Amino acid sequence: MMKFLTPVIVTVAVIGGTGLAHFLAPSAAGEAVVKSDKAEEASKAKHDSHSKETSASKDVAYFKFSREFVVPIMRDQRVSSLVIININLESSEDGLSKLFSLEPKLRDNIMTTLIKLSNERGILDSATAYDNYETIRATILKNLGQVSSEVHNVLILDMAKQDL
Repeated sequence: MMKFLTPVIVTVAVIGGTGLAHFLAPSAAGEAVVKSDKAEEASKAKHDSHSKETSASKDVAYFKFSREFVVPIMRDQRVSSLVIININLESSEDGLSKLFSLEPKLRDNIMTTLIKLSNERGILDSATAYDNYETIRATILKNLGQVSSEVHNVLILDMAKQDL
């Protein structure tokens, strides 16, 4: 009985936490695009009569997912811990609208990549090691190339691990 109770409790906690985070999170439309300082300066320069050569396609923009990624770490056919990762994607402003329409595919691709890293190589067990951190970032970026060519970089903003 206890063998079945623990996975059920973990599953309910993950689903409940994700649902709660979804309702408590600020609207995605208001925070989805965060321009870098250079992008803001480029936009201002574009409207300035002295600098008409700046192109909008070279502006940098960031795609923010509506919620974090929750990755279970399995050991001996049990969930031993959960890793929560907050990821943003760097793109051009022109490519940002394409990323919005591809969000479900992007989330699926990233989640699949994180599950593979979790199960096959155990990278997420010691994600704070620099080599593992860079491996996570590079693997996600490589796999996102299958979905969209608009992603230029993967930014890992937050990462937390909770042992169960």
